[in-house]
Amino acid sequence: MCMTILSIDWSSIGLKVAQLLLSLSILVILHEFGHYITARWFKCRVEKFYLFFDPWFSLYKKKKGETEYGIGWLPLGGYVKIAGMVDESMDKEQLKQPSQPWEFRSKPAWQRLIIMIGGVTVNVLLAFVIYAMILMVWGDKNIKVDSLKYGISFNDPLFKDLGFQNGDKILAVDGKPVIEYTDVLKKILIADSSVTIEREGKKMQLNMPVDLIGKLVEKRKKSETPLISPRVPVFVLRVEDSMPVYKAGLRPGDQVIKVDSTSTDFYDQFAAAIEGKKKGSMVSLTVIRKDSSIVLNTLLAENGRIGFGSPNLPEQFDSLGIYKYTVTKYGFFSAIPAGIKRAGEELGFYIDQFKKILSPETGAYKGVGGFKAMGSVFSGNGWDWEHFWTITAFFSIVLAFMNLLPIPALDGGHVVFTLIEMITGRKPSEKFLEYAQIVGMILLLGLMLYANGNDWFGWGK
Repeated sequence: MCMTILSIDWSSIGLKVAQLLLSLSILVILHEFGHYITARWFKCRVEKFYLFFDPWFSLYKKKKGETEYGIGWLPLGGYVKIAGMVDESMDKEQLKQPSQPWEFRSKPAWQRLIIMIGGVTVNVLLAFVIYAMILMVWGDKNIKVDSLKYGISFNDPLFKDLGFQNGDKILAVDGKPVIEYTDVLKKILIADSSVTIEREGKKMQLNMPVDLIGKLVEKRKKSETPLISPRVPVFVLRVEDSMPVYKAGLRPGDQVIKVDSTSTDFYDQFAAAIEGKKKGSMVSLTVIRKDSSIVLNTLLAENGRIGFGSPNLPEQFDSLGIYKYTVTKYGFFSAIPAGIKRAGEELGFYIDQFKKILSPETGAYKGVGGFKAMGSVFSGNGWDWEHFWTITAFFSIVLAFMNLLPIPALDGGHVVFTLIEMITGRKPSEKFLEYAQIVGMILLLGLMLYANGNDWFGWGK
């Protein structure tokens, strides 16, 4: 009998799930609070305020005044039930009764419009606040593209197929200069035509295929390796004294420049040189130590690794002169406009992605993911608050944008109907709104099933 045991890091998965649930809980509660507070402002009766959905039963509920507050068991969002409003509750009995002064449907169109955009408004303001807080507490961390001494390593074979080579320096995308390293991959992925690079002192243009994102989704294997990274030499930061390579003489501060007869000036070359080698194999390392060249013979450790640690923090690479890393912290008043600017940039990037998804020829729809994809962007190696708040701020922007889409059952659908009413002076019938709500809910359910099915089964691939 043959048996295969798969090792699953449950602690990492659990940590990511916890961060996802906390992030979504914050966003959902504050989004629904935006509807709740504006409804109360205009003296509408709010019957329910729930985090998560509660079909058949709820995990917790308590009635205070006219409102029942609770936590549902189905973590797909949340809701407020405003009296006299056609919503996901589909409470037809209430709508059959004559309208009351405290009901949503009895309020002027401009008040209903404000109630509808209350959730989106809070999400946008929340993103501003979080980005401002990040800039005050952790600062704006930058690596300028022109400071990358050795260019960029492209860690996916598809980039090589497109003409990129390790060591290329990215100058512009679609003719627009790229300043920050964090923007490089984003702009390449949404490029419409070309990327301008510098290779060995010469400028070149590489044409990008319209379906670049689709190709990456199809070919990309599950991996923790980033698609691109700054190209760096092989510096030794630490060596455990139990490793064979330590006994062979390797020490912190050494620089590995050759494995056997293969030059390894950079880490991508080093990784390729030892790839496929087995534990116990003998390899020869040529290292530079204090301007002298030394040859060391060592056995490979487990998983065919040499067995030493390399620098991996931006501050370390900065001190080695590989690139310039800066951290700019903001005061309270300067952080506010900077946070608004950051939110605007992230919204612009998301809209560019969304356009790609809507265009079938790009293949970007293949990469649409659900909760699994959302959870994967959180850190699984300890709770990183800076990363958590950065992701939460971006999710807040996404939630605001998605809720403004003109789809019935979303805030944007209600906004469209209300604007039409304000322009024409004619209010859509409640029967029409009911049918539109049903169509919107079916559409959203289908999109949710597709996104989460894509996570697990790759339906779009």
